[in-house]
Amino acid sequence: MAGLFSGSPKHEAPEPLEGPVVATVVGGTVLWFVLFLVQLPFYGWFDDHGHAWWVWTCLAGGGLGLIGIWYVRRREAALERAHVLPPQDPAPPLV
Repeated sequence: MAGLFSGSPKHEAPEPLEGPVVATVVGGTVLWFVLFLVQLPFYGWFDDHGHAWWVWTCLAGGGLGLIGIWYVRRREAALERAHVLPPQDPAPPLV
């Protein structure tokens, strides 16, 4: 078992999957908020049965989704800028 984690991988890492990332994150965030709003009127039942955490999990998922939307929109903008702008030459070495 000593050699299990030693050395380099035997194959190259696959390319990252690209797709409608922003739309996927927005859709997931909307779903979390909808689930929160649907469960909210039944909060008493959830609380009586020890499942109030379901309601708060949906709210937390929606909140984290907002952070995710911010992140993926900035990522998409950065990728677009990198694609449009030509690569810059590195700074000359300081002597």
